[in-house]
Amino acid sequence: MGVKIMNILYEDNHIIVAEKEVNILSQADNTNDKDMLSMVKKYIKEKHNKPGNVYLGLVHRLDRPVGGCMVFAKTSKAASRLSEQVRNRSFEKTYLAVIRGTLNDTHGTFKDYLYKDTRTNMSRVVDKNFKGAKEAILEYEVLGYDKNLSLVKIKLKTGRPHQIRVQLSSRGNALYGDQRYGEDVNKHGQQIALWSYEMGITHPTLKEDMKFRCMPPKQYPWNLFDI
Repeated sequence: MGVKIMNILYEDNHIIVAEKEVNILSQADNTNDKDMLSMVKKYIKEKHNKPGNVYLGLVHRLDRPVGGCMVFAKTSKAASRLSEQVRNRSFEKTYLAVIRGTLNDTHGTFKDYLYKDTRTNMSRVVDKNFKGAKEAILEYEVLGYDKNLSLVKIKLKTGRPHQIRVQLSSRGNALYGDQRYGEDVNKHGQQIALWSYEMGITHPTLKEDMKFRCMPPKQYPWNLFDI
């Protein structure tokens, strides 16, 4: 039996870009649930009839509830060069989010210091002098408003754990469906409205700037807005 047909946005000898569905892990953990790294490896193995193990480098991760664009490296050289882009913040990550309420401005920048508690696997905003605090920066633009919900485009400048969820929640604008940082703690099974909308990289060998984009599903609350 073959792999379920994946939405492959781009593929060459060095990189592959795929759409991650919500509730799929980025990388395998002890749950043995489906994960993107294994699924894309199997896709490559079957499509190209590759014998033995398939190399695939995990360059970045998306939280399990988050769907959208993911970029993988097909060679160790590509993995190294893309990882360097992540480190020097030239790897562009743009998200769409549906949040509760409205923001004070139609566009702006959030700067906070976040601390991740490894015992609870949750992050929170802290003072910059707090031990273990890391700077978190994002830029946002409000794209629409409907029924006390806002559609926001977010460009991450840093990649802290749960950064978007925490920075918005701390301002009283939790993501729709966020059972961890929001108000929907009793609505089990409701999907968090956060989507990896666009990725911008410099191709690891061609040195060309490339952008990849995929759209969120046409279901509530995304279908409230003209995306």
